[in-house]
Order: sequence, then C-alpha cells, then structure tokens
Amino acid sequence: MSKVISLAQKLKAVASYIRTEDEAVDAAKALAELIRAGSSLRDRQRILPYREMELTAQSGILGVTVPAEYGGADISNPFLAEVVAILSEADSSIGQIPQNHFYILEVLRLAATEEQKRYFFPRALAGDHFANALAEKNPGAAGVINTRLIPDGPGYRISGQKYYSTGTLFADWIAVFAQDPQDRIVMALVPRDTDGLTITDDWAGFGQRTTASGTVAIDNIYVAADCVIDHYKAFEQPAPLGSLGQLLHAAVDLGIARAAFADMVDFVKTRSRGNRNLGIEIAGDDPLLIARTGSIAVRIEAAASVIERAGRTIDVAQVSPSPEAATEASLAVAAAKILTTEAALEATNALFELAGTSSTDEALNLDRHWRNARTHTVHDPVRWKHHAIGDFHLNGRLPSPNGQF
Repeated sequence: MSKVISLAQKLKAVASYIRTEDEAVDAAKALAELIRAGSSLRDRQRILPYREMELTAQSGILGVTVPAEYGGADISNPFLAEVVAILSEADSSIGQIPQNHFYILEVLRLAATEEQKRYFFPRALAGDHFANALAEKNPGAAGVINTRLIPDGPGYRISGQKYYSTGTLFADWIAVFAQDPQDRIVMALVPRDTDGLTITDDWAGFGQRTTASGTVAIDNIYVAADCVIDHYKAFEQPAPLGSLGQLLHAAVDLGIARAAFADMVDFVKTRSRGNRNLGIEIAGDDPLLIARTGSIAVRIEAAASVIERAGRTIDVAQVSPSPEAATEASLAVAAAKILTTEAALEATNALFELAGTSSTDEALNLDRHWRNARTHTVHDPVRWKHHAIGDFHLNGRLPSPNGQF
C-alpha cells in the first residue's frame, strides 16, 4: 500500500480477537453492560460516546465479519444482527454507529483488490473503525452523489461536503463516496486526520442524539489510488450488499423495541399503580394491561425471528451468489425492516400507555426510546418496502440493486 496509508497509523490498544459466533455475542453482552448505565445521561446531555466507542473497538466486535482467509471469524449474519441488537438495546446510538462499518467491510469483500483486502481487513481486526461520508445535500432526489475524484499524479483530489455522516467523529478511516472520472461510484478510504478533512458535530435530530451524524467537509484532500475501492463492482454481481445494510438497521430497531419493553415491564412492576375505581389494586393485575403486554412481547419476538431468517437468506446469497438468492434476501430483509419498525414504534408508544402518567416524568428520560425509534425508523421509507414486496409478488419486479434493498 501507499506511503500515504502507512503514515496514517497511530498507537492504540489492540483489540481482542474473537474466534467464534458465540464469542461475538458474549463480547456484545459484556460491552452492553458497560455502556447501558450511562446511556440515558448521554442522551439527555448529548455526551458523545468517545470512551464507549474505544471500548467497542477494543472488544474485537469491529472485526467479526472479516473473512476467515484474512484472519477473521466471518460470523453469520443472524449472529451479526443479534450483536447489533444487543448493543442497541443498551444504547441505540452506539448500536447504530458500527452499521456503516460493517457495510464498508462488505464492500471490501465484494469489490476491493487483493492488496486492499490484505491491508484493510487486518486493520479492522486490530480495532480500526470505518465510517462513511455518503449523503449530500442537493436540490434533487436523495442518493445523488456529485462529489468527484479528480486525477492528480498517481492519485486523486476530492472536494465536497457530506452530511448524515454517522460515527465519523469516532472513526479511524472515513469512506468518502464519489464519482470517478468514468462516472462510476467509488469509495475512497482516507485516514480520519487527513489534511483538508473537517468533521463538524452539527447533528440536531431529536433522537439517536449521540451518533455524531454530522457534516464532513472535504477540501481538496489527496487520496492515493490504492485507497480507492470500486464500489460500483459490488452491484455488478448478485450480492446482498444493500440487504446487509438494511438488516443491521432493522437490528437497531429491534434493540430499541427490547429496551422500551424492558423499561415498561420494570416500571409497571415497581412503580405503576392500580385503579381502585376498576377494582384493580396492583397495576400488574390489570387484565387488559397483561394482554397488551403479551401482544407487544409477541410482536418483538416475531420481529426477532424474521431478522434471524433474513440473516440466513443473506448468508446463502453470500456463499452461493445468484439472482434468486439475492432476491430472496432482499424480500426477507424488507419484511424484517417493516416488522422491526412496527415493533419499535409500538413498544415505545405502549411504554407510556401501560406504565401510566408518572412514566412521563422528564427526569426518567423514558421518551428517549420513542425519540430514537421515530428518528431511526425514517432512515429508509418503510412504505417502499411494502411496495417492493407487493410488486414482486404481483408483477415479478424488484428495484434495481441499491443500498436500500
């Protein structure tokens, strides 16, 4: 690799090495215990999770999808989704932050050169965090990329501005998406401290408040040619790249639903009061409350099961790529995204419905679950998931491969 890359190294704690899927889940549970206690305070005061993201890197979780031939555990997608859900239940911002990281590693698997793989995969195993600079503000439709690579000697120059750049403040590498001279979408991996790269913490959403999804300004930065990944190649084959990204978004929503449900159950058990006018002395004896609790529990369990199945379809499409396998993965993940969205919104609304008026006390900050669910579930329009599934069954059509399917 180029000298530009080799000069970008910095000393930091070496990540733990995760060898199996069970170890990945255990690592996620251990990390969740460390980050759960401060999640409400971080949300309330918007304290960015620098230390928590260092712990995430040191846990070894950021390397769990590295292919086995490059030293990784290459865990299956149902386990990866469960890892993200576990973290998201503890703190949904921290659960969301690595979503782009795993997407970028999959792009490397599908589209990078052998030299690029042999450099960047070990970086992930060592705990390096990759974040993306993709979305742009423009008067046209969302998803349009105007940033361009301009040839400059053996490399390129890039200028532009990105927003919704989740996790870039905590990253070691930033994937800048741009058009190459042939108008193809590529992904330039640049060190976080590259001259001309400025990250502004201006994310102002009312939910997912500590994802640091701010603005990245790119001022004539230099990128070595061997840092440019041909992202477009990932969509020239029947690979479930978009499905993987959407699966992990669904896992974040599942984690939020679980967190809201757990807080509701705890509140009802310990603080909610019965209704003497209805002859109910203890809130937990309310038959309608009991039934509603059971209904939500079933919805969350169903969402988790559909995520697991969707993850298995992605596994199949990765191991034995075919248009049919990629289609099944797209449809299964779209269904998972629908059900996790519904579960997250229902659980976060029902928290207050069932726990009662006292649960709305600002000091408890239980509204963070609803704010997080409402913010995260609008990342990709669920209405188009319904349409895609219906259009396939009625007309045999699917959207062209992209990051949303």
